[in-house]
Amino acid sequence: MRTLRGHHLLCVHGFQRMGYSESFVKKMTEIVAFMRDDRTDGPIRVIAALDEACYACPHHGVDRCEADEESNDHVLAMDHRVLKHLQLEENRVYMKSELIERTKQAVEPDDLDVLCAGCSWLSYGVCKEGIRKLKNFSDKNN
Repeated sequence: MRTLRGHHLLCVHGFQRMGYSESFVKKMTEIVAFMRDDRTDGPIRVIAALDEACYACPHHGVDRCEADEESNDHVLAMDHRVLKHLQLEENRVYMKSELIERTKQAVEPDDLDVLCAGCSWLSYGVCKEGIRKLKNFSDKNN
């Protein structure tokens, strides 16, 4: 079963093979391939803590992000904002299809300005574009 932290539920839609290290990019690419494959579904435990992508990042400690003094609090705050916005319970298991659908229905590209405030990747615009594409794909198939 996959385990994803709250804010990574949004990152997967805009990920463009940029990252903190080669191992992180490789792991995130694997996660993104699973999340974007609409032919498969599966359970995902949603958490506000280090997840499988984090453990491939060079900044992970034993149980927290150690990129700098504020990084762990910052990523946890993003996790909690996303979980609240998507009305998800921490540590609960959801099907991937439900998580994708909740994101399509509840998240607008400009919501990332608040949900992902302070994220170093936000300024690249790829995350907002990923949410736009997700919503446009949904609109074309309804």
